[in-house]
Amino acid sequence: MEEIQSQSDNYRSSSSSASSPASRVPSSNFFYLRKPGSLRQPISFEDSPEWDDTDIDVRVEEGVDSINVATTPASPSLSKLNSGSLPSPRLPEGAVIPRKIAGASVAWKDLTITIKGKRKYSDKVIKSSTGYALPGTMTVIMGPAKSGKSTLLRAIAGRLNSSSRMYGEVFVNGAKSQLPYGSYGYVERETTLIGSLTVREFLYYAALLQLPGFFCQKKSVVEDAIHAMSLGDHANKLIGGHCYMKGLPSGERRLVSIARELVMRPRILFIDEPLYHLDSVSALLMMVTLKRLASTGYTLILTIYQSSTEVFGLFDRICLLSNGNTLFFGETLACLQHFSNAGFPCPIMQSPSDHFLRAINTDFDRIIAMCKNWQDDNGDFSSVNMDTAVAIRTLEATYKSSADAAAVETMILKLTEKEGPVLKSKGKASNATRIAVLTWRSLLVVSREWKYYWLHLILYMLLTLCIGTVFSGLGHSLSSVVTRVAAIFVFVSFCSLLIIARVPALMKEIKIYSCEESNQHSSTLVFLLAQLLSSIPFLFLISISSSLVFYFLVGLEDQFSLLMYFVLNFFMTLLLNEGIMLVVATLWQDVFWSVLTLLCIHVVMMLSAGYFRIRNALPGPVWMYPMSYISFHTYSIQGLLENEYLGTSFAVGQVRTISGFQALQSAYNISQDSNSKWKNLLVLFLMAIGYRIFVFILLCFFIGRKISLRKCFKCNRDTTDHTS
Repeated sequence: MEEIQSQSDNYRSSSSSASSPASRVPSSNFFYLRKPGSLRQPISFEDSPEWDDTDIDVRVEEGVDSINVATTPASPSLSKLNSGSLPSPRLPEGAVIPRKIAGASVAWKDLTITIKGKRKYSDKVIKSSTGYALPGTMTVIMGPAKSGKSTLLRAIAGRLNSSSRMYGEVFVNGAKSQLPYGSYGYVERETTLIGSLTVREFLYYAALLQLPGFFCQKKSVVEDAIHAMSLGDHANKLIGGHCYMKGLPSGERRLVSIARELVMRPRILFIDEPLYHLDSVSALLMMVTLKRLASTGYTLILTIYQSSTEVFGLFDRICLLSNGNTLFFGETLACLQHFSNAGFPCPIMQSPSDHFLRAINTDFDRIIAMCKNWQDDNGDFSSVNMDTAVAIRTLEATYKSSADAAAVETMILKLTEKEGPVLKSKGKASNATRIAVLTWRSLLVVSREWKYYWLHLILYMLLTLCIGTVFSGLGHSLSSVVTRVAAIFVFVSFCSLLIIARVPALMKEIKIYSCEESNQHSSTLVFLLAQLLSSIPFLFLISISSSLVFYFLVGLEDQFSLLMYFVLNFFMTLLLNEGIMLVVATLWQDVFWSVLTLLCIHVVMMLSAGYFRIRNALPGPVWMYPMSYISFHTYSIQGLLENEYLGTSFAVGQVRTISGFQALQSAYNISQDSNSKWKNLLVLFLMAIGYRIFVFILLCFFIGRKISLRKCFKCNRDTTDHTS
């Protein structure tokens, strides 16, 4: 304790000395601590109090906080905002006052979260955290990187991963219950939006996926979400983000991701890092928008790494974490007094959040070790001379024995002594509706994203034009058989390789599905059926255009039925290829490794397809069994050759003729059965279905399993709590 006290005194004196020289801005410009006895009065940055290090008894008066109404006084930045000192986002013309939402109180008590290591659950990410959030308020979880902010947020929302275990209790309106569908919204730190849709279209499709009922009823919900997030000026603009389309700035894109959750009209809104990748102006506008949203009754729980002074003034309550330890929970301005009481007052010219992170971020120890002999001209670097581990222990010990911790315990008892109204699950859109919505949305995306679709179609036309001109004018003689086999092999192999260019588009579809699945807006079966239905028109357009160019340039059999089989065979080949791409993209979740893996797969399949060496002559253990049977090239090329040569004959000399089957014996193995080509087509169809079933299993394992295990874990925890 002597070491803690000495370093605390050292930091107190260094912080004061760093702020006192006359060369700095006078102290009448800013201040961060309230005067004793004025804890409930709004802070003013223009006042000029004297620094006072005496302990201030911070208490929450009984009856001040209520479950239904938030009576926290307006923060300084919000007061300045209302007075006109700061610009507020302009509402669109004709905008109405946002409707009030009946929020819900959330309380968590002694929450401990462990992560599974190599053998057991040992690493504690969160250690005995206790706090609460009230309707109409904004509660912020703040701390340095890897302090447990996002983990705590997911634990409160009931969205922990299967590798995590939670101990403790979470109460919603005073009852230990799981948050039902539609009662809360969760916004991830990095969300995937559809850049080819406008803001209004994106939110409208989100409403169709989430809400039951008629279409006309959902338009008002979408407009309310647009107005709540101040997106009226951007409602008809493309979101953008890829295909070289100029889209919305990062701040507005973040607002769109929040608005997507608002269409359900939840009671509680969890947002992970709303200021992620935002500049200071965008961050302030974001927090002002969220503050207005909270004033309509929503219960907002956020995680924030760092904020400016203006943004800091908008918070109602703050939960300060470091290495999983709760160093403070309470009103925002009381946190400043808590640091002062612990011996770490905030310097006058420093942002409160910067000061907090400086005191509790262990990464600063490395800076101290690197620069321990450095000082600037004013000696300011001497203020960074304390061990953050000592500061963390001091702040934690001070908080546990403070009136703030006692006030939190009192409020938790008050919130949990009587159960409030139970949150009910809202209705969902039917699976048939979701399939139709996702299919139509995907078709709209296909029609607009020229980079991934229309450019792809042009490349297919150019490729088949090149192949067709190279193999044009072959004729129908016996000497052209080998060259014609080469032409069909090159066509199938190269066109199958070209479809790999669709990997980025499929990867984006999987990311969008993952985001919608995590919030129960979609399901694996719905996604795969909608993806299949939306891809069929595009793949059929590629297959029929490419087949026509190749078929007539090479000069294949001039019969309509044979042409239609050629188109159908190539279409099944492309459909099967897309299934393979979905499997690989789901496994890797990375464009580079997916493309590399697909190239290797195609090369191996081409080698075992029976063109470079006749299939019967391939080495048995690997290439014949199983590679030649797995390769889709085998069935596609064999079916096309059977379609071309079965039933034909070639003259050898003047009196002798041989069948097309005999002519192909030295070039490629085919069957004499007249129905063999349809069997090959059936195999291609079954392989296409089989790959998509495999994708279904993978998606359920990687994404659906996490959700089901999370629900199962929460049910087990509730059962354990009731038993105990």
